[in-house]
Amino acid sequence: MAGIGWIHRHSKAKAGKGQVTCHCCSGNCRKSGSYRNKNRLVQRYACDRCGKSFSESQPLDGLRVDFKQVEQVVHLLVEGMGIRAIARFTGLHRDTVLSILETAGQKAAQFLDAKVRNVKAEQIQADEICCFVGCRQYNPIEGDAERGQFFTFLSVDRVSKLIINWRTDKHTRQAAEDFLNDLKGRVQNRFQLSTDNWLGYASDKGAVRGVFGDSIDYATETKFYAKAPLRLPIRRWFMPQKVVAVRKRVRIGEPDLKLTTTSHCERTNLSVRLFNRRFTRLTLGYSKKLENLRHAVALFIAHFNFCRVHSAHKQTPAQAAGLTEHTWTIAELLESAIC
Repeated sequence: MAGIGWIHRHSKAKAGKGQVTCHCCSGNCRKSGSYRNKNRLVQRYACDRCGKSFSESQPLDGLRVDFKQVEQVVHLLVEGMGIRAIARFTGLHRDTVLSILETAGQKAAQFLDAKVRNVKAEQIQADEICCFVGCRQYNPIEGDAERGQFFTFLSVDRVSKLIINWRTDKHTRQAAEDFLNDLKGRVQNRFQLSTDNWLGYASDKGAVRGVFGDSIDYATETKFYAKAPLRLPIRRWFMPQKVVAVRKRVRIGEPDLKLTTTSHCERTNLSVRLFNRRFTRLTLGYSKKLENLRHAVALFIAHFNFCRVHSAHKQTPAQAAGLTEHTWTIAELLESAIC
């Protein structure tokens, strides 16, 4: 897997030879010196045919921050620290931290799109996690489609804990359909899907049947919770209530109801809220821009899949799913992200 951006944008490498060719005339190129900036040693190339020269692009193009400091900022972001807290901790300007988030988030999203393919998973769970951008939904948003309540759709392999795909959007059937179409293109075998009983998924005209038809086994799980005690003087929104009943229902095919659950995906939702400041409830860390929320989610998922060792099997989810053979460092993740 190529980890240097210029291979994709400025040149082509011939298979087996490593020969760099010019991006404009396809002529053979030779090394033509190098220079060191704050990030790394940058190689320059010159074309033997047209004479043009160019530099390889850096793992994080456009940033003029020391790579070690970029690595530190990304580490703090995926551990749940807020933007302003990182700025105070590192001495960087808040806008610089946001620039690092934007660049690293774009790289992470492209990397996940290319790397998490042909996944073999027998049991997949899907769920959504709620947050808001700019303001809560009940506040006046004047028809602004990029503010208010948003949901991040996640699909999780029950065994490896790999987050197979994700989508941050409004809680609509169309968003669910787009999310499931993406999932369909990443899993190569027939699998059992488990979701909750949201009609956007589970109805006869829902997204699951519309996308998969009869090609998967599908069942839903509905949990019923005890009502909050009326004697409480103040309504406690986030007080956990006891599960008093669970109802499972076959929707498509022949799913194993003993394995039908969304609990593993809900546990992943907890990790999202714990390690991504933008999902922490009742704080000022919520996203002000939808674009930054999506960057933060992509960066978290890339780190969760490839860098964070999961307690369930003492490997990263990507290792358990057979996508890699080792635990990645943050530096390796940033340098290997495909442009």
